[in-house]
Amino acid sequence: MRRITDLDPAYVAALNAGAIPSATLTEGLAIDFAALLQAAVPALPSAACAQMHAAAGEGITRRMAKAAQLIADHQGLAALPALMDHTSDTVRGWACYLIGGADSLALPARLEMIRPLADDPHFGVREWAWMAVRPHIAADPAAAISYLTGWTDDPSARIRRFASEATRPRGVWCAHITSLRQDPGSALSLLQPLRADPAAYVQDSVANWLNDASKDRPDWVRALCADWLAESPAPETARICKRALRTVNKR
Repeated sequence: MRRITDLDPAYVAALNAGAIPSATLTEGLAIDFAALLQAAVPALPSAACAQMHAAAGEGITRRMAKAAQLIADHQGLAALPALMDHTSDTVRGWACYLIGGADSLALPARLEMIRPLADDPHFGVREWAWMAVRPHIAADPAAAISYLTGWTDDPSARIRRFASEATRPRGVWCAHITSLRQDPGSALSLLQPLRADPAAYVQDSVANWLNDASKDRPDWVRALCADWLAESPAPETARICKRALRTVNKR
């Protein structure tokens, strides 16, 4: 992976102007959020860009949320269409956090608003999509699972993967969902339709979901994988179960 200091200054300038999407995490980390905010949302007052500049030393997730909050403070959800259609993947990520931070949205409405971003062609935007709404999913996991179960037969592997990734009991860079750690079986309606998903992108997420669960409920994961392998002896299911049991098998 290239270091930030290895990037061509002209290329970084294009990233800061929102003229091109980032191709790697390194490129995303190189972006000057204050410069990009000024370029992408020129109607924002200079004080907002100054606040963004002052937050330059904070972590990437905090800066994503900060940019979205500054936009929300001055433009609200009216800014969403332009953000969602922007060339910059970082700006589209701000759209994710604008949705995640919006007040008074019911969970189904929030999930439907995030859906196009969950299906974004850029890998980074898809990660920001589930991370931005994760607190709302964690606050009402039963409702989230009930709603997202309907996404498990979507033609897009990206949407199917979101249903799994956004509800992981432990997840990555996010708060755990205690109820799913204690009772992973409450998510079976969502997991079951994905047990032989044809896309490796989805398989990996389902396997990671079960690996999360195995750290608290190893016997449950063992039993579920045994049932799946008996009921669905497909290569896709075998791959999911092998990866799901990686922590259990190390014990």
